[in-house]
Amino acid sequence: MPSARKLGRRADQRRAMLRGMVTLLLDKGRIETTLIRAKELKRVADKMVTIGKKNTLAAKRAAFAYITKEEVVKKLFDQIAPSFEDRHGGYTRVLKLGPRRGDGAEMALIELVNYTPKDKKDKKKKDKKEDSAKEEKEAKKAGDAKEVKKPRAEKKPKEEASVEAEEVVGVADEVEGTGEVQE
Repeated sequence: MPSARKLGRRADQRRAMLRGMVTLLLDKGRIETTLIRAKELKRVADKMVTIGKKNTLAAKRAAFAYITKEEVVKKLFDQIAPSFEDRHGGYTRVLKLGPRRGDGAEMALIELVNYTPKDKKDKKKKDKKEDSAKEEKEAKKAGDAKEVKKPRAEKKPKEEASVEAEEVVGVADEVEGTGEVQE
């Protein structure tokens, strides 16, 4: 995929950088980079989504030739491209963020148009729900569906507890020299 901007790199380095960034963008849905790189990345990423919409063997081979991870290619053909079925281009957007603190380079956020951010809080809640659902399924398999929640221990009256404690102490005491247990 020819590039209009040189981005301060040799051609092989530039191609490798864009391949990596396209792979990351399609995998994560959103990345932060410099404005110039984002504009160049937009051209390449839109072409990859267009290839994904064709869904032919030749298109899959072209995608495998450019994208560096196999699971990202599968995601492109199974999830990303079908979600853009009604759209004719413009699959990504570039949002300006302002200058970077260290060197003042203009930063931008590039994301897929249908990207929905996943909150960390929602993910934690979802994980807890999935864990409890897994526990219930395992309990049903074992035939103990009713015993998912553990019953609370029954409280004994204080008198019974003290009597049991005395019995345990009495058993533990030994008679001197005989090795017999005193009751």
